[in-house]
Amino acid sequence: MLVVGAGPTGLVTACTLLQHGVACRVVDRRRGPASEPKALILWSGALEILRRIGVDGALLDRGLPMSGATYWSRGRPVGGVRFGALAGTAFPQPVCVPQSVTESVLYERLLQLGGQVEWNTEAVDVRVVTAAGSTAAEVTLGSQRAYAPQDATPRWLIGADGVHSRVREAAGIAFEGTSYARDFLLGDGEYDGELPQGEVQYHLTPHGVLVVVPLPGGGHRIFFDRAPGPSTEPPSEQDLQRLIDQRGPAGWQLRRTWWRSTFRVHTKVARTFRHGSVFVAGDAAHCHSPAGGQGLNTGVQDGYDLAWKLAAVTHGADPRLLDSYEAERRPAALRAMRNSDRQTQMWMLRGGPRRVLRDLVLSAATRSGALDRRLVPELAQIDPHLEASPAVPGALGAAAGAPSGAGGPQAGRRLPDAAWLPVSGTHSRSAHDFLASGRHTLLVLGGTGPGSTDTELAAQARELVEHTPQRGETDVVLLVEKRRADALPGGERPYAVAIDVDQKLTRWASDGPRVVYVRPDGVTAAWSDGSGLPALVEKVLGSRAQAIPDSREGSPLT
Repeated sequence: MLVVGAGPTGLVTACTLLQHGVACRVVDRRRGPASEPKALILWSGALEILRRIGVDGALLDRGLPMSGATYWSRGRPVGGVRFGALAGTAFPQPVCVPQSVTESVLYERLLQLGGQVEWNTEAVDVRVVTAAGSTAAEVTLGSQRAYAPQDATPRWLIGADGVHSRVREAAGIAFEGTSYARDFLLGDGEYDGELPQGEVQYHLTPHGVLVVVPLPGGGHRIFFDRAPGPSTEPPSEQDLQRLIDQRGPAGWQLRRTWWRSTFRVHTKVARTFRHGSVFVAGDAAHCHSPAGGQGLNTGVQDGYDLAWKLAAVTHGADPRLLDSYEAERRPAALRAMRNSDRQTQMWMLRGGPRRVLRDLVLSAATRSGALDRRLVPELAQIDPHLEASPAVPGALGAAAGAPSGAGGPQAGRRLPDAAWLPVSGTHSRSAHDFLASGRHTLLVLGGTGPGSTDTELAAQARELVEHTPQRGETDVVLLVEKRRADALPGGERPYAVAIDVDQKLTRWASDGPRVVYVRPDGVTAAWSDGSGLPALVEKVLGSRAQAIPDSREGSPLT
């Protein structure tokens, strides 16, 4: 397993592989983790992933929660959204964390997990060879520490090497899309005046946009769009002040900056995210406008999705599971690109009538709550719609049926959160708290009476899991109502037990116990009654006969 690129996407990929017991090699051409702040916003979906990796606390401690965003036009607010009311997540609002901090925290976690990054090492040549109907990657690595290049033949090659990905190019994967006919300029620094604290502001003017983001620890990022210029040099402080005077409220004065940058924005996506044994993720697979802060967040989810699936296949799951990576992540990237593009086009409106119409729409959508209801969940990326994914088999078993009831499990959607009272084998106080471990989970929803067969079903589930290659990566939990818990027999159990405090989940089993399979990313993928349990376990966890030797049994590159 070779990961090229140690930015947020590559580090999330590597940490997740290591958490699932799969060794990997990580290389990066840079000298160390990024020092530039670059991307700033971590949304709920990415934070849930980072919680599974075990770094959410460190990031929240060094971040600044965002309370909302407001849109200004002609010197007055015309609309906005409020953050903090997003339901069903431990992270109801986005957090401002500079990318340099995110990378540093992820790198420290990688080291804790026993991994490392070979800095100053790049893939100087990547060859994708097709033979006997399959493809393999041959990589030549160049390092300032080595006298001669090294050749590597990884079983899987992950290109997380950015917009100008050498891995993507070598795999012959087209990168399709356009570039905006605007440059973007930014300056992180200290500014005098009544700048926002805890919220983002968009000042939409006939000259272009001015965006203000408060930074953790003090200071602000201010960035602008402008017509393309001949130079890509960072703007001077005088350039920034002129744009502030032109577009911002009166009285804003730049005191000093510690980072300035000029960049061109693209909206592009890889035609495919996989070519045989080669995968692309993050900026190597898609790039976005900075509007809405979607790029890094989408890349974090790419890396996690790919890594848990690679780990499962390495441990013996059906290799066709990897087909679901593109089926799930490319549509997600396209949605993020559309969201970013819509906002960017809104920023760049110039004509008077169109600007007036935009302001009226923003005002109406704010008053009605439509912006809060629609825009925030889209940006947060916590509500996947993976019903059509090959990794979501749905109902199995003769009597399984589709679980019923409002808020019930839906194939390809996140398992709803629910308050738990731990009985044995767990200390978790909610469903999402338990799933934060990032493991495969068989959730046995217990019956309501003393004659229920739920304990037998849970024991059978545990026994079946023990005969799969994912046995060390899978939890079995019996979830019951309080009165059922009081009737459970005592003694040791090979599974965990918890009480569903509000019957939010157990009500799905009103006509008999059910087993729900929840993927490591918290998505409900399959369910069954007792008759379909063996098929469910084999379908989602594989069988010993399919086991592939993993990288712990040899070189990480074999």
